[in-house]
Amino acid sequence: MRTSKAAAMPLVFVPTPLGNLRDITLRALDVLRECALLVAEDSRVARKLLNALDLPGKEIWTYHEHNAQAATTGILERARSELVAVVTDAGMPGISDPGIELVAAAREKEIVLEVLPGPSALNGAAVLSGFPLRRFLFEGFAPRTSAGRKEAFARSFGLGIPSVWYESPQRARSMLADIAAVDPHARVFLLREYTKHFEEQLSGSASEVAARLADPVRGEIVIVVMPSAPAAPAPVPQADLDGEIDALLDARQSVSALAKALSERGYGDRRSIYARASARKASRRDSTVPQR
Repeated sequence: MRTSKAAAMPLVFVPTPLGNLRDITLRALDVLRECALLVAEDSRVARKLLNALDLPGKEIWTYHEHNAQAATTGILERARSELVAVVTDAGMPGISDPGIELVAAAREKEIVLEVLPGPSALNGAAVLSGFPLRRFLFEGFAPRTSAGRKEAFARSFGLGIPSVWYESPQRARSMLADIAAVDPHARVFLLREYTKHFEEQLSGSASEVAARLADPVRGEIVIVVMPSAPAAPAPVPQADLDGEIDALLDARQSVSALAKALSERGYGDRRSIYARASARKASRRDSTVPQR
């Protein structure tokens, strides 16, 4: 009998559908069918999924933040000799859900690991936002307090790239209010109940999205934020720049070094400062040549 690749992998992280069961992958079905043990965040949710996929009768152990330390040893012992699958309630285990500590422990014990590709609210929301994604930041769940959120937003938005946040429906409005307070002109994309029957997509400023959000807010929430462009700094008067250049030339700074220093202090583009400093240095040298 041919041994499948799934059966050869002792500890496999299996993404499960966020809502639509048709998002399950064929490889995920293979692992869930063949595993000797299923490790789940909530055994009731896992059992419901298995029944829906016509895969009843699996042994299920729970693994969550409250029992992770106690459960890890037993899980890894089973994984040394049997196929063990790890799932969360929905989506990718380990992404703002239990599992990442289990990966670290398995690495330390040299247990073979595999993570299957599959459903992810993070990636789906980022792409649906339409924001530029050459670089973006995943921030997970925002802090619970308004002050903590505002501090986190100021730090994240200052990078000038999109950021993706998870939030509970109970705090979604408060989160949007804090985004508006930190950056009222930021573009916001809110994805609610991704892949489910009542999926909702809202975009605009934080205030506009909040105004269109149903009350009460229900379901899983992902918010993507594209911070507004920072205001261009006021141009530095040329006389001030020339004075700084002359002072550094008097201190025997090289043109390259002073251009770098003044650029970092907000006096403009390094290349432009270099050109101006070179011209001033030449002019100063010419003015000191004795006339015949």
